[in-house]
Amino acid sequence: MPVEPAETWVFGYGSLMWNPGFPFVEAQRVRLVGYHRAFCIYSIHYRGTLRQPGLVLGLDRGGVCEGMAFRLAPEAQDAVVRYLRRRELIYGVYREALVPVELHGSPRTVWAITYIAERSHPAYAGSLPLKREADLIRRSAGFGGTNLEYLASTIRHLKELGIYEPRLARLATLTGPLAARATGDGNEAASSAVALRRAWAARPIASPRTVRDNRFGFRAKLD
Repeated sequence: MPVEPAETWVFGYGSLMWNPGFPFVEAQRVRLVGYHRAFCIYSIHYRGTLRQPGLVLGLDRGGVCEGMAFRLAPEAQDAVVRYLRRRELIYGVYREALVPVELHGSPRTVWAITYIAERSHPAYAGSLPLKREADLIRRSAGFGGTNLEYLASTIRHLKELGIYEPRLARLATLTGPLAARATGDGNEAASSAVALRRAWAARPIASPRTVRDNRFGFRAKLD
């Protein structure tokens, strides 16, 4: 596959996909092999606190991740990279990397700047059991709002982009139906769903059923 290193692209797998915050000349859906999107970063400011940390997305090793890549104009590259470093490298839990991404519906592969979870950082949560992820997300809130709102926004925007994540769908089911409820007008802050999700987050979380007490084995072991 031809790789075009002369171009500068940025790969987004989380909020960068729908809120890049920088100018670009082209946006393409892409596929990255060797990494996957995961709730693997503890949040103690934006979606949680020191006493009750939340979880936010990171790009972790293994698997495949679909996302968006943005091609930068040559004259804007330096300014965009400075902006991205201010946005992504505040606490050192992400590290900058250059990765090859495959353009959707095209044989082309381009190199893109992205931000990968730093496994040696104390805020790296790793691969938690699904129930533990749901427990943290349901109960946590920070300066950016509730962790449930973050999950709901992620699922809604991925759906708008035509990207389906089976694990996120299971996580939404386990946290409760309100976590996946999308608002009609796109303004979550003005929606009653926000208040409903806050109330839902205060409810006790149910443990997944196991094979021993569930005759339908395909629904077992949600962890």
